[in-house]
Amino acid sequence: MFILVTLFIDILGIGIVIPILPELIKQFVGGSTAEAGRYVGVIGASYSLMQFFFAPIIGALSDRFGRRPVILAALFGLGIDFLVQGFAPSISWLFVGRVIAGVMGASFTTANAYIADISTPETRARNFGFVGVMFGLGFIFGPALGGLLGGIHLRLPFFVAAGLALINWLYGFFILPESLAREHRSPLTLAKLNPFGTIQRLRNYPIVASLAVAFVFMSLAQRGLENVWVLFTGFRFGWNELQNGLTLALVGVTAAVVQGGLVRPAITRLGERRTVTIGLTISTIAFLGYGLATQGWMVLLIIIFGSLGGVTGPAIQSIIAGTVAPSEQGKIQGALTSLISVTNIIAPLVFTAGLFSYFTSEGAVIKLPGAPFLVGSVLLAIALLITRAVFRRFPKMREADNKPAAVADQERPEVSGDPHGDSHS
Repeated sequence: MFILVTLFIDILGIGIVIPILPELIKQFVGGSTAEAGRYVGVIGASYSLMQFFFAPIIGALSDRFGRRPVILAALFGLGIDFLVQGFAPSISWLFVGRVIAGVMGASFTTANAYIADISTPETRARNFGFVGVMFGLGFIFGPALGGLLGGIHLRLPFFVAAGLALINWLYGFFILPESLAREHRSPLTLAKLNPFGTIQRLRNYPIVASLAVAFVFMSLAQRGLENVWVLFTGFRFGWNELQNGLTLALVGVTAAVVQGGLVRPAITRLGERRTVTIGLTISTIAFLGYGLATQGWMVLLIIIFGSLGGVTGPAIQSIIAGTVAPSEQGKIQGALTSLISVTNIIAPLVFTAGLFSYFTSEGAVIKLPGAPFLVGSVLLAIALLITRAVFRRFPKMREADNKPAAVADQERPEVSGDPHGDSHS
């Protein structure tokens, strides 16, 4: 409960600024949607670039010193970041604020490692589902509150978010316990701080390495949606800050319902693999619907349907958590966060600064603001094909089979080595 409440307040603070950040950028550039799209893309990419470099550092630090101090430091830094953005007199200051946010936002690596620390094989999927619930609840109240506050003053949400982040830091300082026992901590080396080296670490876990490829395509699609959503709905349907805030709150409600009430029954009944397959299929169809929607009410229906695809993330995280040894959770989660960060660098530039800006500009061959979602649907379809191929490649996966050969041999001494081997990576 400690880490879940911490995550909720953290996401609440982030969700508050979502409806108003693109609008603030539009003010700085004179109200041009296409021009704002380019700046939103570049600023979003800078955030993700920092997250890419710092996710493995934060993950490795949490493996060495424990999860608690890393989470607390990141929460304090996030509070400072919101203040910087709130007082920003220009786009340059917003850029600085997003750089700070990228560094501190890498702490989600540690939150996932924390959940893995305190979970058993029986509770893993449920606990990662609870993380999804907190994200959902944060995005229920965050964007709605941001839309209401933004209607009062466009910068007010930043200051409220700063207050929430610092209150969250105080809460964690007095309440949050440590989850990583000292005997499970690992030494800190320069190799573990290298984001490229950390990604290479995935080779030790064949299932994780294979699923990571699908993860990249999934993340590209999702990050593209997140970066372009407010600009898209404003351009296509004329939605304002309040309407966007309430719509994003609906996204949070449906996500909380699905991940809080459906993840465990789905995985229990269907298994982790089939849950991933069904979830990706739903998401592929939903993105296609977003791209082709002609009326705002259609988007609301698609949000409800697409929320069922939210079972995918907890199912994949459950597979990964069951694969990795306790002393490696932080580093592997850091590697996955680094991969997501790479897609976060690419997605704003491709989906927002590229596709959306071009297809809404005067020089576009055809006006197609839904182009980013259509491309996202294709990417999700590719991820679906990849996961199905991975599951066929490892048809009878046991927990010990997912681990590196050295770990598996220690737990199953009668087996001479990992039958999958690193060569498959």
